[in-house]
Amino acid sequence: MKLKNWILAAEFAAIVAIFAQLTFPVATIPLTGQTFAVGLAATVLNKKTSTWALVLYMLLGAIGLPVFAGMKGGVGVILGPTGGFIVGFIFNTLLTGAWLEKFGHTVVHGIIANLLGAAVTLFFGTLWLWLALQTNFAAAFQAGFVMWLIPGIIKGVAAALIGLAVRRALVQAKLLEA
Repeated sequence: MKLKNWILAAEFAAIVAIFAQLTFPVATIPLTGQTFAVGLAATVLNKKTSTWALVLYMLLGAIGLPVFAGMKGGVGVILGPTGGFIVGFIFNTLLTGAWLEKFGHTVVHGIIANLLGAAVTLFFGTLWLWLALQTNFAAAFQAGFVMWLIPGIIKGVAAALIGLAVRRALVQAKLLEA
C-alpha cells in the first residue's frame, strides 16, 4: 500500500474511534455511531485501505487505547460479548469494498453494499454473543441481530449516501483515486 493509503487508513481508524463514542445505552449492546463510520470508511476508501483502517482500529483497541464504545480498550473488550461486532467490522469493510469495486460507486450499489456489510457485522456480533454468553441462539439472535436491524439499515443508507458524496469530493480534489 502507498503511504497516502496508510495515512487514509489511520485517519479513518480515528474517525471510527470518534464515532464509537457517540453512544446511546439501549441494552447490553449500546447503539453507537461506530457502525456508521465503518460503512463510511468502506464507501469512501478502497477495499484494502478500509479493511486496514478497521484492522488498525481493532489493534489500537486491543493494546488498550480507549477507542471502543464508552472509551473502552483492551483485549477483554474484543473477547467479551460484544467483541464479535468489532471483528465483524473487518469483514464488513471487505464485503462492502469488494461490492463497490465490482459494481461501482453508485447510490444503488452503495446502499446494497452497506446493507450487506451491516448484516455481516450483525452476523459476527450475534455468533460471538451466543458463544460468549452461552445462551440459546434465539436469544442471541434477538439481542444481536433483530434488535439492531432497523438502526443498521438507517446507518447503512446514511453511510452510503454521505460516503459516496465524500468520495466524489475527494476524487474531484485529487485526494483520492477513482
